Amino acid sequence: MLKQQLNFKLSQKLSPQQIQLMKLIQLPTQAFEQKIKQELEENPALDSGKEEIKDEFDEFSNTEEDFGNDTIETDINVDEYLSDDEIPDYRLSANNYSADDEDRQVPYASGTSFNQYLKTQLNTVRLSEEERDIAEFIIGSLDESGYLRRSIPDLMDDLAFTQNVYTTEEKIEEVLFKVQDLDPSGVAARNLEECLLLQLSRKAPTKSVELAINILEKSFDHFSKKHYTKLMSKFGISEQELKDAIQEIEHLNPKPGGSYASNTKIVEHVVPDFTIRIVEGELELSLNGRNAPELRVSRDYSNMLKGYKASKEKTKAQKDAVMFIKQKLDAAKWFIEAILQRQQTLFVTMSAIMHYQKEYFLTGDERNLRPMILKDIASEIGMDVSTVSRVANSKYVDTPYGTKLIKEFFSESMTNDQGEEVSTREIKKILETVIQEEDKKKPLTDDKLAGILKEKGYPIARRTVAKYREQLDLPVARLRKQI
Repeated sequence: MLKQQLNFKLSQKLSPQQIQLMKLIQLPTQAFEQKIKQELEENPALDSGKEEIKDEFDEFSNTEEDFGNDTIETDINVDEYLSDDEIPDYRLSANNYSADDEDRQVPYASGTSFNQYLKTQLNTVRLSEEERDIAEFIIGSLDESGYLRRSIPDLMDDLAFTQNVYTTEEKIEEVLFKVQDLDPSGVAARNLEECLLLQLSRKAPTKSVELAINILEKSFDHFSKKHYTKLMSKFGISEQELKDAIQEIEHLNPKPGGSYASNTKIVEHVVPDFTIRIVEGELELSLNGRNAPELRVSRDYSNMLKGYKASKEKTKAQKDAVMFIKQKLDAAKWFIEAILQRQQTLFVTMSAIMHYQKEYFLTGDERNLRPMILKDIASEIGMDVSTVSRVANSKYVDTPYGTKLIKEFFSESMTNDQGEEVSTREIKKILETVIQEEDKKKPLTDDKLAGILKEKGYPIARRTVAKYREQLDLPVARLRKQI
């Protein structure tokens, strides 16, 4: 049965301007500069230079204009956009950035690609036309580390379907061995074991090299799990002989393509959004000047409005044009205001973080990091947690101790045996120090690490130690063992 009823619903929605402002806040400095360039290209009413703000235009207050016998609802005060008044510099400047901040361009690396480097070497190898096609296809199938991750049957199928080359698995494997003879040593290996063996086969056949080859071929699993006692027993060798063989293996490159490929990648350059300096024992915060561009409404658009106002007869085309101009001017003014709001939000948020972690920024000791979550800063500055998150997740700060990602200063808290709240970052730092100083012949298990931390006043469970160790990218005790 159909029924009509009236319901009241209260909802809150973000305006497009608010959404755009949140996106601007999230952008780091370099991306923000690109956004400004894009906006300047897309909105002809926006120009680089000093800004003209609506508050300065108060000569008229009506939103209707009488043009002869017609009253046009334009929702625009033309005079509001025609003022020649310039806003004083002190209204646009702040003491948190330098006026002569340099805009340095980052150079990009260039050179021959890894694949091209290998294909060039094929010119020195005697190959038939079919073999060359197969060899180039194999090279094109290598990953960035120089490994061939695809099976021979898959390569055979792809050669037939995409290259119209019909061959056999035996032929592909024969060509693969020729590709593996190229430089760097170990290239085109199908797994780590084969990669290491390819490199060892090119070394002078000393006793240590031969033992290393024997270990990899017959006991790779024991070697990878560092079962050194089993290896000495199986091969009937002394601890020193095993140590010499392992040193031969450790000097090999597990990613033969990685070192070459990294030389031709685009240089990644972090531009700090903030700078913290210690001046006479006090912290001083500044915002990167590239976050404070000078923008204004285009003079050309202002002149167009002057011409519209001065003309005695207003055609429909002129009226349509003035509405278009109004939209562009409003968008330009809003963008300028959004940039000012972004500057204010960034500076206020980072200032609160700096003062909250004052002890750390004065000393550089991570043990002085206070437990801090997003909500702490949001409450401090009276903003939403999501706003603080946007600032923290993508911004960097230049400190006397290096350039840091802001979100690294946030951490959960736990209570030590004194009843004090301490940062989990502090515990991780102590855990890392303990592992660095351990006897590598008898590395500490997670249980023993938990016991040591408890003695130092941090009563945490073994599973928590394991979690922190994994976050620090440290392996289990067995894999940290050395001889």
